[in-house]
Amino acid sequence: MSSNTLEKLQSRFDPEAAKGMNEVFQFHFSDAGSYYLDIQDGTLGVHEGEHDDPSVSLSMSTDTLKGIMSGEINGMTAFMTGKLKATGNVMLATKLTSLFPSQ
Repeated sequence: MSSNTLEKLQSRFDPEAAKGMNEVFQFHFSDAGSYYLDIQDGTLGVHEGEHDDPSVSLSMSTDTLKGIMSGEINGMTAFMTGKLKATGNVMLATKLTSLFPSQ
């Protein structure tokens, strides 16, 4: 994933929406390797690589993530059509758009 995409996510992060959350979102990108977001009570850490015990793991292309975050792609549609694969606490994935609202 480009550092630009990561910077956009960090700048969009809403600490209020993450209050009380202690979750790890693992991303496996078909075109950019693995990254995880570590959300701990209103703080965000972005790390390259794989977490030992993520709350939810999401596999997709970076274009799919960009589309979901911009609202151009419905996350549930991406999941149903196979563009997005999720394991673990799948319902957590639905919180991504509230944690990273559109600017």
